Amino acid sequence: MYAPRIAAAVLLSAVFLSAGCTYPRARAAADTTVTLEFGGLQRQYLVHYPANRPQGLVPAVLAFHGGGGTARNLAETSGFDTLSDTEGFIAVYPDGYQKSWNDGRGADTTAGAAGIDDVGFVAAVIDRLVGGDGVDPSRVYATGMSNGGMFTEQLGCRLSGKLAAIAPVAGPLPQTDEFDCTPAHPLPVLEIHGTADPIVPYDGGVVRVTSGRHGAGTSPVLSVDATQQWWRERDGCSGVTTTQLPPRTDDGTSVTLRSADCRNGSAVQLYSVTGGGHTWPGGQQYLPEAIVGKVTRQFDAADVIWRFFARFSA
Repeated sequence: MYAPRIAAAVLLSAVFLSAGCTYPRARAAADTTVTLEFGGLQRQYLVHYPANRPQGLVPAVLAFHGGGGTARNLAETSGFDTLSDTEGFIAVYPDGYQKSWNDGRGADTTAGAAGIDDVGFVAAVIDRLVGGDGVDPSRVYATGMSNGGMFTEQLGCRLSGKLAAIAPVAGPLPQTDEFDCTPAHPLPVLEIHGTADPIVPYDGGVVRVTSGRHGAGTSPVLSVDATQQWWRERDGCSGVTTTQLPPRTDDGTSVTLRSADCRNGSAVQLYSVTGGGHTWPGGQQYLPEAIVGKVTRQFDAADVIWRFFARFSA
């Protein structure tokens, strides 16, 4: 069914990667670029401070771009800057090594092939935010799209002691982490994934366009359902409630929410987008549907993610 789409995706992989999962969108005030030396490299991240910052310590949302994307691109397109201004959190957009993240899939990403310590880099960013920007260490959250989503899963495994919740979009758990992931506490997890994603398959397997190989990868990811089950087992969840969200519009997609309550007040949730592609819900169609699939208009990813994050503190 997806063979023509996959072939087209491979042929246009350079276009896809340079696009980095982008969606033109209104942007809030300018962000601040911060340079941090780590691992012998000059690393950078963008920070957006809320326009009406509340008094005291504030939350921070770290958002990780897709393979081939950039921090600035994600800041301009995700909607988190606008939410930062209205909700009072700091939005942070780190830049990956050569536009990629070491998400545990080895040479399938440029950063993985180079052995970049991205987990250590993010830990250093969080420490600086807490030490110098008035961020509440109990309310630091991570989200990301595609390669950034899989890296967010990696952070949930390796850096849960510094995170209150994670929300990967189109980024299931890499299979390499299945037996080597030890979160320090029951970690709230929200995942969003389209069932018709032609790049990162909903049912698991290799990613069909990668930053490291500019074509199909070799290191598989778990299916979305297996990833959800994995987190439910780790978080000690009891039962799953399934809800069909009422449609907002007739766009050829529908959304099923699966939610489980877990130990210590945590939760594991999945927004499964039937007919949805490798796209950011509520965004724009950044490449043709034949390449990346359909964008759902049934909900806005940034709004849903922030509402989930706001429920939890470490």
